[in-house]
This record gives sequence, C-alpha cells and structure tokens, in this order.
Amino acid sequence: MKMKTVALRNMKAGLSAYIDEAQKDCILITRHGKPAAIVWGVEGRDLEDIFYMTNRSFWATVRKRRAQKAIPWESAKKRLGITV
Repeated sequence: MKMKTVALRNMKAGLSAYIDEAQKDCILITRHGKPAAIVWGVEGRDLEDIFYMTNRSFWATVRKRRAQKAIPWESAKKRLGITV
C-alpha cells in the first residue's frame, strides 16, 4: 500500500479531494513536519467492520485470547458435563 504525506494546512484546504484520494492510498498528515494522523478510506465497508478494524480494545482481547492455551475438546466436554 502506498502512503502519501501531506501537511495539515494543505489538508484543510483540499479536504474533499484528499478524502477521495484516501480511498486508493492512505494519507499521512503531518503537523510541523511530524506525523499527526492517517486518513484511511473506508467507502464501501460495513460500519461494524470499520469499528472492529480500528478498536484497540477489541484487538487487545483478540491478542489475549490467542495467547491463552487451548483446552482439548474432550477436557472441555468433561468440564461442561457434556456427554455426547
């Protein structure tokens, strides 16, 4: 993925055009020459998907769960009292 860099003062002047451009490439906004934000186009995506893609708490939970050891199916059935 390409990323364009634009100064905040220029972003303000042409916001609509930059939003259109962000649908193709991410845009890094700088303030006083230092990174300040990223504009990432999301047109056509589901609102719920956007929420989960950008939610730090959600991804922290995913990382935590992935780090946990899995319980074998037979042990899980025994713990839950399932007899199938």
